[in-house]
Amino acid sequence: MTYFAIALGTSTLNKDNKIIEAWYPQPILKPDAALTSALTSLVKHDSGNAVYVIEKSQYQALAELFAAQSLNLNVSLLEAAKNSEQNIVLTILENDAAPTSVAEGYLKLHLLSHRLVKPQQVNLDGLFGVLHNIAWTSEGPIDMPELPERQIAARMAGRPLEVNCIDKFPKMADYVVPSGIRIGDTSRVRLGAHLGEGTTVMHAGFVNFNAGTEAVSMVEGRVSAGVLVGNGSDVGGGASIMGTLSGGGKEVVSLGENCLLGANAGTGIALGDRCTIEAGLYITAGTKVTMLDSDKQPTTTVKARELSGKSDLLFWRNAQTGRVECLTNKSAIELNADLHSHN
Repeated sequence: MTYFAIALGTSTLNKDNKIIEAWYPQPILKPDAALTSALTSLVKHDSGNAVYVIEKSQYQALAELFAAQSLNLNVSLLEAAKNSEQNIVLTILENDAAPTSVAEGYLKLHLLSHRLVKPQQVNLDGLFGVLHNIAWTSEGPIDMPELPERQIAARMAGRPLEVNCIDKFPKMADYVVPSGIRIGDTSRVRLGAHLGEGTTVMHAGFVNFNAGTEAVSMVEGRVSAGVLVGNGSDVGGGASIMGTLSGGGKEVVSLGENCLLGANAGTGIALGDRCTIEAGLYITAGTKVTMLDSDKQPTTTVKARELSGKSDLLFWRNAQTGRVECLTNKSAIELNADLHSHN
C-alpha cells in the first residue's frame, strides 16, 4: 500500500502534554512499500493518519530502517536523541485528508517548504482551527496560556524572555532552508512557503504558507496564500497578489512565467505567461478593461475576469482618461541573472 507521507521529527508539548509544534528534518512523500510496512509494523499502526511518540528502545530499529533508505538526517536525529529528553514523534499520513492534529498540519507545511509538493497540491482545509497561537520566543515556542508564567520564571533567572511574534505559523527558515534561495528578512516567510531554487525574497517581500515560487523569481511584494509565481517572474516592491485568504475566494490567482507585477501594483486575476501590470495599477476581477488593437485604438471593453490566465498581456492606466487599458505584450520580462545565479 502506498502512503501519502511519513516523517520523523521532534515536537514541543504544552502542560497538557499536547503537541503545539513539530519539526521534521527529512519528511518522505509517498514512501516505498517496504519502508512503509516496516515502520507501520514497528509502531503497530493500523490505518488512517496518526502520530506516535517513539520510545528510546525503538531508536535503533528505526535508525536501521532509515539508514537502509539513505535517509541520513533521520538517522542523525535518532543518534542525537539518545542523549536528549526531547520528544521524538513519527507522523504517518496514510492519505491526504484534512489535518486533524498539529503534527499532521506541520508535516504538510514541511512538505511544501521542502518542495515535495507545490501550493494547492496538499489538503490544508481547517488548518487554522487545528494550529495553536504560539509565542515564538528566544526560548522556543510557548503555548499562549503558559507565557506569563514563563516570563516570570525567565525574569527571576535574570534572562528576560524575548517574544519575537505571536502567530500560528513560525518562520520557515527556523524549520526548513531550501537550497538556492536568499531571504532578506526571514520573519516575512512563513513555514509552508514554497520557494523554488533561484528565488530571492527581498527585505520587504512576504510569502505566506501554501504559496510561493516555481523557480527563479524576485519577490519584493506580497505573495498571498494559495498563490504560485512562475519561473522568471518579478513581484515588484509593494505589489500584492490576491490570495484565497484575502478576497480571492476559491479562484486560484497565480502568475505565469516571465511576468512583471510593477511596484505597488496588484492582481486579483491569474496572469498567463509574459504579462505585465504597470506600477500602481491594481487589477481585480471586476475591473473594466479597454482592449486595444495594434495601433492602440480601443476595440471593446471587458471585465478583467475574462482575461484571467491569458498570456502576453500588458495592462496600464491611461494617464489622460484614467481608463484601464490592455495591449498584447510582445516583449518578455527578463530578470537580472546576477541576482539569482549565486543563491
